[in-house]
Amino acid sequence: MRLHSLLPALQWLPTYSRDQWRGDWAAGLTVGIMLIPQGMAYALIAGLPVVYGLYAALVPQVVYGFLGTSRHLAVGPVAMDSLLVAAGLTGMAAVGSDNYVALALLLAAMMGAMQLGMGLLRLGFLVHFLSRPVISGFTSAAAVVIGLNQWSHLTGVDSVRSNQLHTLLSSMAETASSIHLPTTALGLVAVAVLFALKRWAPRIPASLCVVGLSILASWGWNLESTGIRVVGNIPEGLPHFNLPAWTWSEVATLLPIALTLSLVAFMEAISVAKAVEERHGYRVDPNQELRALGVSNLLGALFQSYPTTGGFSRTAVTEQSGGQTPVTAWIAAAVVALTLVALTPLFYHLPNAVLAAVVMVAVSGLVDARFPALLWRQDKLEFAIWAVTMLTTWFVSLPLGIGVGMLLGLAMAVQRMMHPHVAVLGNVEGVFRNVDRFPEADVLDDVLVVRYDGALNFANQAHFRSTMTRLVAKKGDALKLLVLQADTISYVDVSARATLRVLVDEWQSHGLQLCLAGAIGPVRDALASDGLLDSGDVCFQLSVDHALKEFQTPGSVPQNLQDMAQQHR
Repeated sequence: MRLHSLLPALQWLPTYSRDQWRGDWAAGLTVGIMLIPQGMAYALIAGLPVVYGLYAALVPQVVYGFLGTSRHLAVGPVAMDSLLVAAGLTGMAAVGSDNYVALALLLAAMMGAMQLGMGLLRLGFLVHFLSRPVISGFTSAAAVVIGLNQWSHLTGVDSVRSNQLHTLLSSMAETASSIHLPTTALGLVAVAVLFALKRWAPRIPASLCVVGLSILASWGWNLESTGIRVVGNIPEGLPHFNLPAWTWSEVATLLPIALTLSLVAFMEAISVAKAVEERHGYRVDPNQELRALGVSNLLGALFQSYPTTGGFSRTAVTEQSGGQTPVTAWIAAAVVALTLVALTPLFYHLPNAVLAAVVMVAVSGLVDARFPALLWRQDKLEFAIWAVTMLTTWFVSLPLGIGVGMLLGLAMAVQRMMHPHVAVLGNVEGVFRNVDRFPEADVLDDVLVVRYDGALNFANQAHFRSTMTRLVAKKGDALKLLVLQADTISYVDVSARATLRVLVDEWQSHGLQLCLAGAIGPVRDALASDGLLDSGDVCFQLSVDHALKEFQTPGSVPQNLQDMAQQHR
């Protein structure tokens, strides 16, 4: 593997220009300022002290800048991963405790090791097992859970944190009569302002503006004295190097959530990176992205970072603000570092309700209401997968939700492979069409033309045999020729070839000839290995028309496709 592939920064750093710097520093400053309130808000979702959201915005994005193949992806804490961290650690330690923090750092290290391992094994294709209905159902469900988990911060009451919808709703109902009205009013005003700025002034850093104004209001009017909870003291200074503490039992317990995080984080990062690459003329390597994210999380965990990945909103801001290279990320990290070193006292008076508002507005964009309606109209089965994924995520657990969704998606793919589409064809003005869709098609009494839309293999051999037997029986004793339009069959494995041999022998005993029309090379090779190509038991023709002409006027066209191939050499 070449050094340039392992260290993609070597491809763009030598040609870095002043024009690129002009775009990078402005974008980096914007993203860095945006990261400060976002990082603290996402740490709250994860159940961590807010300072860990800032720690997660340092080392991971610096490391990714050297190793990543996307020049715009903004790596750091995100809402989805933060919720998965909270879901995985629930019940293992008290939220916010030292042990809880240690487990979050261990989880980041395990996630990074898994991603690095998958990247070295070139398993980037695994992300394709996450179908869009699964992704949509999971992210929409997770967004609702994330939002409802902000209830305690938004209302100023102590309520249960959970990743199960029914538990959250029950807790909300129990505490509804105890909400702190000033806290709730402040939170709702912050939500309204954030949505308003997002809609009518998208270029303004809404989160930073709302956070800044709320700090001034909290300090000037002493809102803390009214019972509104504030962030309080944030430790100053950069994170120090520390090996995560662990035991085998903790590793075994965290293994499922670490695997889920690895796949979900990679899916999130690669999807936004792929969307951006198309507009800027470079290519993102999925396997190198896995390695880059893995090393970023591994090294980040050594400097007190919990799990991170590429974020949608910050990547969009990077692109829209003129960022052109990963220097943008390094500048953003410098802004966060400066905040940790000198500016953390400014955030003492920041109300928790405002951070909750930032989270709720940020995750609202993850809820996709249009896609399920489209699925319902287009494919009820895929809608069912979306619904089961969402309900499992809501009422059981987040990791199981995405796991069940993946399994259902694979099951649907296997089911469709086992039962491919089959069409009986008839002649419509010289073209053979499905008679169910074209009732006016001409059909001969002694000929049956069938198209089987899928490879023939061990999984669908029984379906092929029963389908063909049923269609032949339905045609009756007048049937003399069965033409299988084979250009839609990509392969025939050994099990299917054995089934085909049994069918051919059975049909020949009843005077029925089988002809394969338009069989592609791999199919001919497979049939040749069983002797069907040269035995004469099966007729091979270039097209259905050729097969019918040979049937009506024997000898007018070559019967064996191998002979035709020799004629065209």
